[in-house]
Amino acid sequence: MLRRKSLSSLPAGARSLRFPVKVALTGAVLSALLLAGGCASAPTAYIEPAPLAVPARTALNLEIFDTVARLVPDKYFDPHLHGVDWPAQCARYRPDAATATNDAELYSVLDRLCAELKESHLTPLPPRMTHEIRTAHRLAVGMDCMRLEGRLVVTELIPGSPAAEAGVLPGWEIVSCEGRTLAGGFPPPAQPERPVTYGFMDLANQPRAITFKPQLIPRARLLARELPDGILYLRFDQFDRESLRWLSRQLKDNHGMTGVVLDLRDNPGGLVYVANLAVGEFFNHRVVTGEFIRSSGRVTTAHGWPLFSAHYTGPLVILAGGGTGSAAEIFAHVMQQHGRATIVGRRTAGAVIASRTYPLPGGGWLQVPIEDYRGIDGLRLEGRGVTPDIAVPPLAVADLRQGRDHDVEVALSKLTASATSRLALPADGSRQMRSSSSMAMPPAGAKTSFATTSAPTQ
Repeated sequence: MLRRKSLSSLPAGARSLRFPVKVALTGAVLSALLLAGGCASAPTAYIEPAPLAVPARTALNLEIFDTVARLVPDKYFDPHLHGVDWPAQCARYRPDAATATNDAELYSVLDRLCAELKESHLTPLPPRMTHEIRTAHRLAVGMDCMRLEGRLVVTELIPGSPAAEAGVLPGWEIVSCEGRTLAGGFPPPAQPERPVTYGFMDLANQPRAITFKPQLIPRARLLARELPDGILYLRFDQFDRESLRWLSRQLKDNHGMTGVVLDLRDNPGGLVYVANLAVGEFFNHRVVTGEFIRSSGRVTTAHGWPLFSAHYTGPLVILAGGGTGSAAEIFAHVMQQHGRATIVGRRTAGAVIASRTYPLPGGGWLQVPIEDYRGIDGLRLEGRGVTPDIAVPPLAVADLRQGRDHDVEVALSKLTASATSRLALPADGSRQMRSSSSMAMPPAGAKTSFATTSAPTQ
């Protein structure tokens, strides 16, 4: 399960939430940053480095490990590290790090070390992930998947991707990759110029084997769709500047809608200031969005700013769930606490801390929590999340196979005041109004907050 998603390019030191990045800037400076925009690096496939000889690998492992061991107590927002004996934990895990034979093994050790603090946003990001974040693309065949009812099931196809073109459908079960059964895990990352063969069970429970040529696939999507009764469905998978511009444009261009469904179920967060400006799209005035607490104890109150806003004040439903994290949780929390939206779905991830990424030797990053967040109700969202106003059961395999989305059905029922409203969202993305996708993450050193809570794209 990924824990972070991408953010737009920012000046060094900017804060984001993916889970959070906050920026202490005036409205005019925020506007300038927003309108200036940022772009990701040109999309390229990640190339695995050549294996190192044992002495060189050991030296690199220890250099990376020791950098993490130093950065955590130096940058972490809690100077007491929640009472964890950090030097003792480092001594415990260092021998395992030294003997790692590749990045995957090393970052697994770093994951276990950082997990000792039991906090979100403390995440080592290996070189492959940082490359994909910087370029806003990953090499894949274009199908999202997750484990449902003990099976690895395709949940969504990316239009135009190899999997979509081959006729794979939501609800298919992935049973193998390159002839190897996937017992409890996910397929390995795709490799450049190397076809990959998946084994499936289709909707008729018949076995299928399909060989794909992986392509560079955008990490996240923007999607606008017209629903019945003049309701606008909007999905964006990250709080970055491009998504904010897109959101504002959709609200302005479709000002005659009778209601809006905002889908944040696959949004793990992003830039804090972008989340605050997104809040402003739904108000005519400034609103409080919570407080950030530094290690010194200093508290900063954050606000939602209606700068260049659509000022949409009509009915609003937000779809949320376990894949909704960090800045997306703050957004949902603020809209719920101010009585501005109805939250439909399931409890959010409960991963809400301002963080910053720091470069590691070898090309990886370390995301470190640098400020705590306290909600409008005076309580932490970390470990708690946002409870929906209307709870909906989790997705089932039968729903996927029938093309049903109960969350959207409930949202429509709420917005149209009709308990009989139902919707089967077309798997082919028809009735799509506008769709685009490109996501980027802030450079190492940007203040961010994001979490990897969504299922991977294969």
